[in-house]
Amino acid sequence: MEEPSYPLEYYQFFVKFNEGDYYTCHDLLEEVWMTDKSNLFLKGLLQMSVAIYHYEYGNIKGARMMMNAAHHYLQPYRPHYWGVNVNEVNDFIETCLSIIPHDLERIPFEDVNNLPQFPSFPLYLEE
Repeated sequence: MEEPSYPLEYYQFFVKFNEGDYYTCHDLLEEVWMTDKSNLFLKGLLQMSVAIYHYEYGNIKGARMMMNAAHHYLQPYRPHYWGVNVNEVNDFIETCLSIIPHDLERIPFEDVNNLPQFPSFPLYLEE
């Protein structure tokens, strides 16, 4: 059986995600998604990355909105899609949503270390 072939940017996304470079993750997936806007799986991963980026910079409201959007977009792709265990991604997103403070919209960047931390989540292709 032949291994599936994905766009180079998709492979690079996993490297950058696991390095914690969520801004670059957005750029990489946006390039791929712009060529196939019907692939809402990519949009879900893109928005999850943006949510983490927002959270790390104190934009709590933006993180909550993007994480909710990611959760919504990824549901139809469970349990597995494009080499990703989407159920595991879904569990991570739900954990993050339970951690994000609901009574804050934004905090100064110098205070972000006081926020509850998201769990570590290595993301990888399973194929």
